[in-house]
Amino acid sequence: MAATLSTALDVHHLTIPQSDNKRPNFFTKTIKQNPRRKFTIFCKSPSKPPQNPQESPKKNSSLSELLQPLFETTLPKKDQAPVLSKPSKSTWVNPSKPKRSVLSLQRHRRSPYAYNPKVRDLKLFAKKLNECENSEDAFLKVLEEIPQQPTREDALLILNSLKPWQKAHLFFNWIKTKNLFPLDTIFYNVTIKSLRFGRQFELIEELANEMVSNEIPLDNITYSTIITCAKRCNLFDKAVEWSERMYKTGLMPDDITYSAILDVYAKLGKVEEVLSLYERGVASGWKPDPIAFSVLAKMFGEAGDYDGIRAGKPGLARSLFNELLECGLTPNEKTLSCLAKIYGKARWAKDALLLWEEMKSRKWPMDFILYNTLLNMCADLGLVGEAEELFMDMKQSEHCRPDIYSYTAMLNIYGSGGNVSKAMELFEEMSELGIELNVMGSTCLIQGLGKARRIDDLVRVFSVSVEQGVKPDDRLCGCLLSVVSLCESKEDMDKVLTCLQQANPRLVAFVKLIENEESSLATVQEEFKSIIINTKDDARRPFCNCLIDICRNKNLHERAHDLLYLGTLYGLYPGLHNKTVDEWNLDVRSLSVGAAQTALEEWMGTLAKIVKREEALPELFSAQTGTGTHKFSQGLSNAFASHLKELAAPFRQSENKAGYFVATREDLVLWLQSRIASPATA
Repeated sequence: MAATLSTALDVHHLTIPQSDNKRPNFFTKTIKQNPRRKFTIFCKSPSKPPQNPQESPKKNSSLSELLQPLFETTLPKKDQAPVLSKPSKSTWVNPSKPKRSVLSLQRHRRSPYAYNPKVRDLKLFAKKLNECENSEDAFLKVLEEIPQQPTREDALLILNSLKPWQKAHLFFNWIKTKNLFPLDTIFYNVTIKSLRFGRQFELIEELANEMVSNEIPLDNITYSTIITCAKRCNLFDKAVEWSERMYKTGLMPDDITYSAILDVYAKLGKVEEVLSLYERGVASGWKPDPIAFSVLAKMFGEAGDYDGIRAGKPGLARSLFNELLECGLTPNEKTLSCLAKIYGKARWAKDALLLWEEMKSRKWPMDFILYNTLLNMCADLGLVGEAEELFMDMKQSEHCRPDIYSYTAMLNIYGSGGNVSKAMELFEEMSELGIELNVMGSTCLIQGLGKARRIDDLVRVFSVSVEQGVKPDDRLCGCLLSVVSLCESKEDMDKVLTCLQQANPRLVAFVKLIENEESSLATVQEEFKSIIINTKDDARRPFCNCLIDICRNKNLHERAHDLLYLGTLYGLYPGLHNKTVDEWNLDVRSLSVGAAQTALEEWMGTLAKIVKREEALPELFSAQTGTGTHKFSQGLSNAFASHLKELAAPFRQSENKAGYFVATREDLVLWLQSRIASPATA
């Protein structure tokens, strides 16, 4: 196994780490290598770019050969979230036409019937058509019994009376074949609306194109029906296409269609278009309804755009909600749920508490989903008292009694806060009520018990979960792996590994592999890659972090550095190093304590080599750990500061930025020079 920095770097002496020749050195320039030289982190001097003429590709190398190294280190995505697109300009502005009032609906007035003794007979005939067999032959046979040749008004009455979309479409086609009178826009609109109930968008689009071909004007109702049907059918691209065609004619949507178009663009992730449409609508006189506000709030929540930042317009999500109140509207449960979700994810504790107080004082509507959303918001923000009050309200409610998701949120709150006694009381209560744990609740409870070192309770909870049908996912496996890294005795570790064996046997086998000092780096790399490929994207880096922690807790510092190298190689730490002309930065915010310490040691070892080669360095060096805005967030910053102190490194806490450590070039160079080993000991 390759020698690493962590065994040589201590508060007294720093030996320049040697690199394993099996590791490709893609962080620094190539220098004469010892066969056991350690890999280094990307901190090369900007004045001397890396060169390795011996490994340069041959002139006749094929493209596949050139791309082979990239192929071997690029992991396939196990799961990929949709990327929200934000085009640079809106597609809604039509400079060639003046803005029309949003409320100019241009709807047709339906001709009122004069006294007509035939109306009763026609309605009875329409009823007969509705009740006949749902086949074309049966329908056409009944049509032969029509009392008299229908006039335009008669045909419109029958068409409006037909409920099944299939029969409305058949009757419309029958009228066309009879050619008794010209079919105008209203006939098409009635038929299209009927087809919308059946979600028959293809037929609707066919009729719309027929109208265009026959020069029958499409009015506001026509476009609105087409757009809302496309939305119902999840054909969002078609909804956008027809809304753009609508704008080219100079028509503007009514209130319902406006909200529908907003929702379509939000679902497509086109934030710019949504905001442009909203602003244009309001400027034209449109009064947004609760549905529109709910769409906007949901869009910001899903996009993670919690401040609604766009072109210097901060706080838009919050101000939209205030606009809703100023319009005299009462937010519905969906809008409040979206807003609570935004506040929770954005860590807006103050705004969340104000929202909760306002909801209580105004007695706004509460439904089951809103209760659970508020509980999750409290879990995100660590608001224990407020969560307990909400939970008690649910218990006393007739229609919103706590379910598994409510209990899971409370388990999350108690587990994150370290109050495992209350978490276990809740677990026992669930057992008495017959509420079975889900995988999320099991994970929250196991995480809390692991931090509290209550391993026996952890094993019992895991066993009950499996018996109740919980299938451990990658997050639960990662939780068990993190508990393994916390175990101080072999007995406790074996208990947790026994649980992990049931969930992910291959992961347990890998833990044993890295504990064996005889395992080669190539073997570890092959198995590591196989495990990571079969792990969900959001669990890959936590897996690597936990494995590094396990190695450091077992004093396997060399293996910890191997795992950091592999994690970097396979893209698990993409933002670890950032460089400008004036500053080099180490960003360990996404690392665990052990992984952050390992990354710091690698960085110092690399800098020691650069100092020894007398290459150019920037004026400032910095490391950032972040502070964590969650009430229960762990103290990575404190642990990192302790490690810096242990190494006597000249980094100091920034006065202006918490979780930010800085060192000048002069101080760092002096410190490194004092610790570089002599040639005899290197």
